[in-house]
Amino acid sequence: MEIALFILLAAIIFIVKALKVVPQQNAWVVERLGRFHATLSPGLNVVIPFIDNVAYKHMLKEVPLDVPSQICITKDNTQLQVDGILYFQVTDPKLASYGTSNYIMAITQLAQTTLRSVIGKMELDKTFEERDDINRAVVAALDEAATSWGVKVLRYEIKDLTPPKEILHAMQAQITAEREKRALIAASEGRKQEQINIATGEREAFIQRSEGEKQAAINTAQGEAAAIIAVATATAQAIQQVAQAIQSPGGMDAVNLKVAEKYVEAFGNVAKEGNTLILPGNLADMGSMVATAMSIVKTQK
Repeated sequence: MEIALFILLAAIIFIVKALKVVPQQNAWVVERLGRFHATLSPGLNVVIPFIDNVAYKHMLKEVPLDVPSQICITKDNTQLQVDGILYFQVTDPKLASYGTSNYIMAITQLAQTTLRSVIGKMELDKTFEERDDINRAVVAALDEAATSWGVKVLRYEIKDLTPPKEILHAMQAQITAEREKRALIAASEGRKQEQINIATGEREAFIQRSEGEKQAAINTAQGEAAAIIAVATATAQAIQQVAQAIQSPGGMDAVNLKVAEKYVEAFGNVAKEGNTLILPGNLADMGSMVATAMSIVKTQK
């Protein structure tokens, strides 16, 4: 009875030791008599108890690894405290088990040394501007080396870049000066544009005034020309009508009468406006004077 019980207990222990359940996204490395034998995939696996041994257990998920902060020296000899985070994934459980004694420490140390090397080739200002380039350079160097460790480095991100306090104060002063410079430039550009706008407005106003004066002069000249033409036309028509009236019956008699009236009126005005009178010798012979005027009219005709 006791032997049967012992055999049953040994069988149970043997079965428990023989069955291995591997979780999803995990890989277990099995050694047989101290030598690599197989990699157990997720699910139920059978091994030989006391001969096969699960030596390493690896998680195949993406793992974030905090890279410790360190002091880096830039190309212009400035100390810069840098820390970052690294994302990696085990792709080959066998190499991850036997490629290095501690792949986590290996990629951490390599990330730090690569970061110091990359930042040492840059000036301080460039390190803030080219974070993406730094990240890519670190990932490229790590991925090349980590292949033999069964690890895939997916990405590296710089969390913080902290220069010394003196440098921070100098950078702040530089930023303040740059902002003041931009403000002064913007103000001067505004004044310049204002002067340009004023000059342009005055020029356009002057052009408009000159155009208005020009049009006014043209209109005045056209008006004066039209008035002269109208006066000349009226005078010509009046002269033509006078000529027609003279040629009509009784026209010459009317001319004689008009000449006589103007003659008498002229001498009357001379007597009113001046103290000295110059009179013709035959003033009493009014008929001869009228006859003389009429002879002139006939001659012009």
